Amino acid sequence: MSEPIRILLVDDHKIVRQGVRAFFDAQEGIEVIGEAGSGAAAVKMIEEHVPDVVLMDLIMPGIDGVEATRLAKSISPRTQIVVLTSYHDDEHIFPALQAGALSYILKDVAMDELAEVVFKASKGEATLHPQVASRVIQELHGRKKDENTLVVDLTKRETEILKVIARGMTNIEIAEKFVISKYTVKGHVSNILSKLHLADRTQAAVYAWQQGVVEKE
Repeated sequence: MSEPIRILLVDDHKIVRQGVRAFFDAQEGIEVIGEAGSGAAAVKMIEEHVPDVVLMDLIMPGIDGVEATRLAKSISPRTQIVVLTSYHDDEHIFPALQAGALSYILKDVAMDELAEVVFKASKGEATLHPQVASRVIQELHGRKKDENTLVVDLTKRETEILKVIARGMTNIEIAEKFVISKYTVKGHVSNILSKLHLADRTQAAVYAWQQGVVEKE
């Protein structure tokens, strides 16, 4: 018999966690290893237990679901993140996917469908809610790829980190400069490379100098 899929439930509403857990506890092949009521608690549990799949809410106090996803993927790349949320607008969809979420599901999903999403995620197969899939396709078809737009797509913190990458700072040095953890730095660097469609830090540094990002202080 194969090992059960080990999942972590992350939602700041206890009643949501209890409802989802009650369902999964009755399912064969899935083991709920824990619950987290905040992004910070989720990151700690992911580091300790390395779950196969995380059901991640997005809107939580403190570290939100997007940042928790970045940190989770930095800590445990093998762990698949399934976003389970009520929000399906661009400002939530794209940051979550860019942060490393594999799947994006809305909370109107039927429980048996959610179980199928978890099984697929454990095998690295993505699932997107139809409304979310539609927005992703529109973005892929309609987004202009000019580089200046890509720079604008970076957050303020990502732009700051891109500047110091261009100056040759290591992740540890960047963490010390901005008083953040090295895991957070790794998450930001990964997001920068993803947004700019670059392969590594060297390309990012060259890009920053070519585009004058470093001089925009």
